[in-house]
Amino acid sequence: MPALILKPGREKSLLRRHPWIFSGAIQSMDEEPASGATVDLLSSDKHFLARAAYSPTSQIRARAWTFEDEVVDREFFRRRIRSAVELRRKSNVEGQSNAYRLIYAESDYIPGLIVDRYNDVLVLQSLTAGAEYWKETLADLLLEETGLTTIYERSDADVRGLEGLEPKIGLLRGTLSTFHFPIIEHNLQFNLNIASGHKTGFYLDQRKNRLRVRELAKDKDVLDCFCYTGGFTVNALAGGAKSVISVDSSSDALDLCKENIARNKLPLDSHTSLEGDVFQLLRKFRDERHSFDMIILDPPKFAPTSAHAEKAARAYKDINLLAFKLLRPHGILVTFSCSGGVDSALFQKIVAGSALDAGVEAQIVEYLSQDADHPVSLHFPEGAYLKGLVCLKK
Repeated sequence: MPALILKPGREKSLLRRHPWIFSGAIQSMDEEPASGATVDLLSSDKHFLARAAYSPTSQIRARAWTFEDEVVDREFFRRRIRSAVELRRKSNVEGQSNAYRLIYAESDYIPGLIVDRYNDVLVLQSLTAGAEYWKETLADLLLEETGLTTIYERSDADVRGLEGLEPKIGLLRGTLSTFHFPIIEHNLQFNLNIASGHKTGFYLDQRKNRLRVRELAKDKDVLDCFCYTGGFTVNALAGGAKSVISVDSSSDALDLCKENIARNKLPLDSHTSLEGDVFQLLRKFRDERHSFDMIILDPPKFAPTSAHAEKAARAYKDINLLAFKLLRPHGILVTFSCSGGVDSALFQKIVAGSALDAGVEAQIVEYLSQDADHPVSLHFPEGAYLKGLVCLKK
């Protein structure tokens, strides 16, 4: 098996069981492995550290499959998948929804593989050279371990380019009569499109946070920013919100939002859709002296890496500052960051600075995070990407 030999002292992250090895940590290799092939990672004095997938173009040159001297083969991945399926069973996620994340990459010890289950369909994302190398085997095992027959591939994320991989979208196993179908979450229905929706079709990581918004929304005038297909909007209306304004830049997303409201027999006359740039519309609301009892900010990823953190911080501060200005006394701000490059401490600091510049007093009354089907390995803190705050304006 090909081996990558690390520079002296560069084995520390592997000894802590962090799965990534960057190109700068590699001293030499005894042969050039194929993209995605399995390699041994050795210390500078040739001691075994891990067995990993090799990526010749990524700055993350290797991602560890295992830190044990064991064979990486079909049965190895079967054990990994079976363990992930069992974890979802124990967390009772199926009691809350028929849509959930089944495999969460490094956090489920299969780097680069994302698999979401939407009722009887699996949607797969292969994001790294290693996941791509084993994709056909992984697809077969997923069907064997779940008893399902259909897998749709959504390997169209930008990170594939860093791995030297082209986007791939299409049916991987089985048949599909439509890309549109409903899911159920906490007794609400949502229609989604697995072929063209964001991520794999729905923001599954916000499940428990949508329910929390439902619990907080009664009798409130709510502004839902970056609403997408209405996950928070529908829950706010289901919770008895007096009114909800949903803002998004996509007319298709807003159409699905309205469809989801109607699907759940919620009052359409309590809802308004606004297509446009959230930053501009927040300023317009401020200038027109609008105010709200609750504002939800769930923006896209402003900082995929720490290199983008400074620019992202300005964007987060801008929208949170405007939101604080638009909140009525005792109003609630539910604000999120899904940016890997902005950690929870920095995000809280940004929101605190926003309140200060807005000239308001506010308290954090609750911390929010991703749901249990997005577990976080203690050795891979990057898996904890979703940060949320519930803030009460005094």
